[in-house]
Amino acid sequence: MASDKVADLVEYIVCGLVTNEDAVSLDVTDSDGSALIEVSCSEEDAGRIIGRRGRTIKAIRTLARALGSRVGTSVEVEVLG
Repeated sequence: MASDKVADLVEYIVCGLVTNEDAVSLDVTDSDGSALIEVSCSEEDAGRIIGRRGRTIKAIRTLARALGSRVGTSVEVEVLG
């Protein structure tokens, strides 16, 4: 599916940011023309993913949406700590 490419990108970026890669998991929910990617991680790594004032997660969302538009799907990324 098209959302798998976006999920792979998000997973690659998130695993580069966290200290405990084993605790990272992605749950992808597809619906008509859109996808929701929920990133689960350890609580101390959630702050690393979100970043100061949410700048890091905003950048991840921007990249995910850009790739999503290229493959023809709308994407939303959420972090579950």
